[in-house]
Amino acid sequence: MSQDAIAIASDHAGFEVKNEMSKLLAELGHAVVDLGANGPESVDYPDFADAMAVALSDGRASQGVLICGTGIGISIAANRHRHVRAARCCDATDARLARQHNDANVLVLGSRTSGSETARDCVLAFLNTEFEGGRHQRRIDKMS
Repeated sequence: MSQDAIAIASDHAGFEVKNEMSKLLAELGHAVVDLGANGPESVDYPDFADAMAVALSDGRASQGVLICGTGIGISIAANRHRHVRAARCCDATDARLARQHNDANVLVLGSRTSGSETARDCVLAFLNTEFEGGRHQRRIDKMS
């Protein structure tokens, strides 16, 4: 599994934010695995959540970022896969705690509910925070 590779995907509503966050990830030195969508035409977010789950399980990426209009639908779809711990985050505190306490491996953003600066802050907090383990590990074990 590539520790530097991060998968990113969105539906049509998240397409522009996906492109912005892809550029940020590349600037930070990560290999970016772009799973689509490839334009603003209407698509179904569960397809991209499924693609993320496959990218994590086959080792193309160690973490991911998913984006849809609110982040709600795509996070529900992603969390149907037991190895995915997708956390919809609205600010950097959410993103930091999702990593520290929940060992989230996918950050989920809402393109219609968060601006680009907030999305950027969430990505940075998510990537720069380690899982604390300890008492949190037994909870993660129960979900996996």
